[in-house]
Amino acid sequence: MNKAVTIKKYSNRRLYDTEKNAYVTLARVAERIKEGQRVEVVDARTGEDVTACTLTQILLDEARKNNVLLPVPLLQLCIQFGDTLLHEFFEKYLQQAIRGYLAHKSSMDEQFGKWLEFGNEPTSGSSKTANPFGIYPPFLDLLNKMAFPHPPEKKEKKR
Repeated sequence: MNKAVTIKKYSNRRLYDTEKNAYVTLARVAERIKEGQRVEVVDARTGEDVTACTLTQILLDEARKNNVLLPVPLLQLCIQFGDTLLHEFFEKYLQQAIRGYLAHKSSMDEQFGKWLEFGNEPTSGSSKTANPFGIYPPFLDLLNKMAFPHPPEKKEKKR
């Protein structure tokens, strides 16, 4: 895994990127994470790791823009049952669930692409190579147009 970029957080809430030797905003830190970089945020004075707090602040800022992060009933349960339950849930279950979802999504996207390619292959008389989706050509045409849109055809001008 790539080495984490160290960000120093000062008491005036300014963030200093030690790799770029420049002050950065929370939005820029979020961009770096979205680019696949790992970040580590430390308090400039004490050296304390404040990564979790800073990343939570990024999430809250994003949620403020969209006016939603989690459903209200879930937020109320989080407050009601406290941080111990939350820590256990996030550490044990949520991370695994998200990784599982992403792996499944990737697999399904790949399989769907193979189906579309298979539907475009010319068929022969052999039952082994015949298109099993042959009875659904309008459906496959629709899927192909959705997945691989073609530019609109230009109409010739009449003279």
